Parts: sequence; structure tokens; C-alpha cells
Amino acid sequence: MALEKMGFNSKLIHAGADKDQFGSATVPIYQSSTFGFKSADDAAKCFLGEKDGFIYTRVSNPTIQALERQIAILEGGFGGIATSSGMGAVSTIYMSLLKQGDHMISTSAVYGSSRVVMESYFSKFGVESTYITTSNIENIKKAIKPNTKVLYIETPSNPTMEVTDIEACVALAREHNIITVIDNTFCSPYLQRPLEYGADIVLNSMTKFINGHADVVAGMIVARNEELYTALHATMINMGCNMDPHQAYLVLRGVKTLAIRIERAQQNAMKIAKHLESHPKVEWVKYPGLKSHPQYELAKKQMSGPGTMICFELKSGFNAGKTLMNNVKLAMLAVSLGGIETLIQHPASMTHSNLSVEAKEKANITQGLVRIAVGIEDVEDIIADLDQALAMV
Repeated sequence: MALEKMGFNSKLIHAGADKDQFGSATVPIYQSSTFGFKSADDAAKCFLGEKDGFIYTRVSNPTIQALERQIAILEGGFGGIATSSGMGAVSTIYMSLLKQGDHMISTSAVYGSSRVVMESYFSKFGVESTYITTSNIENIKKAIKPNTKVLYIETPSNPTMEVTDIEACVALAREHNIITVIDNTFCSPYLQRPLEYGADIVLNSMTKFINGHADVVAGMIVARNEELYTALHATMINMGCNMDPHQAYLVLRGVKTLAIRIERAQQNAMKIAKHLESHPKVEWVKYPGLKSHPQYELAKKQMSGPGTMICFELKSGFNAGKTLMNNVKLAMLAVSLGGIETLIQHPASMTHSNLSVEAKEKANITQGLVRIAVGIEDVEDIIADLDQALAMV
């Protein structure tokens, strides 16, 4: 059967990899920094791009290339660019698309480091940025300037679980010749494929769902067309934030179970969200699978499932959040997400503790906000753990 006719789960197993001379069931680890040439003429053709071939692992590598091909197929893009981390992917995109005097619009509750890199480093070189609640398209319209070049959206947002309309953002961006970038980390291509809605670039921290086992830090960019791919790939090479072959091997192993991991954790998340919504110590719950979510209908439209991420507000605020963190037993008090284990964190006292009160308010990071990345444990055990910890609040 042709690959393009296969279902998503079949692509997870078979996409991207060519069989080696030994018929290996998995892509081998080509743990080599450099590659030899048959002749000087052969080398020249490779360097000029007249012939496909491997030169140096910072440029390309067979193991890494297999992963790049696979994620590009899953996202539905022209080509993938693997990076050493999710922030390597973010920095490559910023460096490729923005120059002095340019302006970027982004989600106010975007992943913290994505914002820090822009506001603390790129700003020194004359790049402007505006952070808004992108779930309201009117906010984006008001934020556009003549020098706006990039609309960088994270949906659902981290950690507030706000959902932004990708199709509406793309339509607006095209009117103003703005490139649309979507951070797809909270969904992975299993739940959401932004390129299908017209986005120009999609990125994933593969540390999260795509790898799924909390043992790799990695990133991936997928570009819609060859022109964007070529520019982004050149930037990655020259910045030196390439992936390591062993990293790629581990992600190739992890991605094969992406669908079944998310399905199990997603089932758990729905039960946990409903339980928390009725808990007397919880003010509200935001989970795209609940009808109470402000963008419930939009999430149903552009996501194939509500995912595994939940945030909720404790009635007693900041100290309640810390108390809850100090009393969970099964859930791991840790950052990150998308693994097989349940993780929990309190943004106001942890990941966003360095933000001013005003900045937290603008990003909707409330004092009692708690984020749960639901794993694949028995859901009864996760709920029991949350209940006994909430009893201490």
C-alpha cells in the first residue's frame, strides 16, 4: 500500500525510514560526525547540492533524516528540520524570519522560554514583540503593525489552555503578508495538524508527546514549502543546534506509540477534568473536552481530541497551590508534559514565579492555577492522589 494512503497509526510505524542493507526493523544509529566521499568530484556535487549525500552530522545524518521525514509526513509539510531542543527550534525560527525593525505578535501565555528569548535577547537587536490573548482574533487585528512579520501562536496555550483559531489567524495573516507559526507541542500531529489549516510553519518540542518517555530533549520544525524549509534549514546548520543521532533514534522509538499513549492519557484526562470540576475546593477547570471550556466548539473543530493537559484554579489561591504540590504522592512535581507519567506544577510559585504580578495577570497566570499533564497510570489512582492532596488544602 502506498504510504500516502495509509492511516495515521500505520504512518507512525512505517513513514520516513528506508530499509538498510540488512533489513533492520528499526533505523540504525549512525553515530558518526563525518562521512566519506567516493571522489573529489563526488564531494563537490554534494557540497553544491547537485547530489544527495551525507557530509557532516551538523548538516545531515541518516538517522536524523529518517525522523525529519517521518514528522514532516505526519504534519503534512514539505520537510522537517530536527533540532537539539524545542528552544533550538524556536530560536531557529526567530533567527530565520526576523531582523532589526521587525515586529512579532505572540500568545501572552506562550511557553516561558519562547517569550524570554524574544524579550531578553532578540529585543537587543531591534526586534519588537507584542504578547496578547490570541484566542480573541480582535486582539490580533489591533496588534498588527506595518512592520509585523510573524504571528507566533501556541494553541492550546501553556499553561492556560486557551485555544486559538488557526484558520482565522492564517486568513488574517495572509491579508497582511505575515508568516504564521504554530507551536503544536500541546497536541502533536496526532491531535492537531496546523499546516492543514494553512499555517506556514509548525514546531514541536519532541521532548514531550512525540518522544513521550521523559528521556530526550529535542525539537522539530516542519515547513509548508521548499522556500521556507531551505531558509530554516540553513539557519539551523549555521547556528549549530542540530540533533544528535542517538537523540533521533530514541525519538523514532518513542513516536511509534504516540497514538496509543495519547488515547490512554486522554481518556484519563477527561475523567479527571470532570472529577475536578465538581470538587468543592476547585473554582474552575479548563480542559478542551469539557463543554464549560470557552473554546469548546473550536477545539472540537481543529483538534481530533481534547488532549491530556488540564489546568484548574484552586479557591484558596497561592498557598493552596503550594500545599497541593507538597502533598501529591503519585503525580510527579515536575515541569514538562507528554510523557507516560502524570506531572503536576503550580505556575505562580514555579515556572512563572519570576514574572511580575502585572505580567502574570496579562498572561492569565492566576495565583491558584495548577497544571496537570495526565499520564497513562490507572485513572482511579491519579484521582485518589489528587483527592488526598486536596484534602490537605
